[in-house]
Amino acid sequence: MNRNKILELSINKLGVEFGSLDLTFHKMPEGRTDDLTSYWPGGDNEDVMVCVFKGKEISEPFHRQDFFFINYAYQNSYEVLSARYDNLITIHEDECYIGQPYSGYALRGKSEDEIVIFGILIRRDAFFKEYLPVIFANISLFRFFIEPQANKFSEKYIHLALPKGNAVRTIFELMVMEYADRKTDTQLLLKSMLHTLLIAISRRYRLNEIGSTLKSLSEQILEYMDSHSNAVSLKTIAEHFSYHPSYISALLRKETGRKFTEILLEKRMERAILLLRNTTLSTEEISYLLGYNNHSNFFKAFKEYFGKTPREYLKA
Repeated sequence: MNRNKILELSINKLGVEFGSLDLTFHKMPEGRTDDLTSYWPGGDNEDVMVCVFKGKEISEPFHRQDFFFINYAYQNSYEVLSARYDNLITIHEDECYIGQPYSGYALRGKSEDEIVIFGILIRRDAFFKEYLPVIFANISLFRFFIEPQANKFSEKYIHLALPKGNAVRTIFELMVMEYADRKTDTQLLLKSMLHTLLIAISRRYRLNEIGSTLKSLSEQILEYMDSHSNAVSLKTIAEHFSYHPSYISALLRKETGRKFTEILLEKRMERAILLLRNTTLSTEEISYLLGYNNHSNFFKAFKEYFGKTPREYLKA
């Protein structure tokens, strides 16, 4: 059986399964009592699951959910009533809509032709445990995924346009086929493919950001430092932008009033605080993510910057 036929059968199978998923909406147990929420619909042994909506009409109530999700418009377009009741956006074919835990939304769609939506659902705890390093390089994407830990109702989403023939579409197809024919090692394969999917999404997100505005050299350098704060130096910046390190150093000093080392330290400490407050990572693991050779160097830099140890900072 060829790949296209397997994919078609997989979409049909998961489309039927979609109707039997436990997507019951419940009253929120805390906070906003007028809101509805749905809980993880997968099995206890699943951290990643794949679902497919296939039909000509969908109309959900405005609700929240306790997991991350990445929806992909595989065929036709649909609408999302997102974050607040008056924010209606259209997700066109080959576009993604990415939601945080407890961000409010509702899918809406009606068409003479079938609408097909692929959804990747990720347990919140599993995401923070396994995928933070993947999105760590992109500070705005990193903030998006880390924010639900600090703000349960952050109401943010990502609407990501993708070019035709993009790799994301292929990865989604592979995940759909794997989940439709689940085996004992399916979770392992899905997690590996999700890792690749997040890298592809991060790359496209970064390219969309770069193309959105014309930026000065100093702004581009600061963005580069954001994306490579764990392994950046004046030498690597100079090689990337084809300027002498001394010129880069002087430009940053002129445009920002600060030395390169001061800017880099600020960026690392900003991420350190996000990780300390919003994850269960140890200081050793955080120091490694931030690019420190050993834990003691991170500990020393943190105390000099904030006047407190990481433990003292969290207690304050």
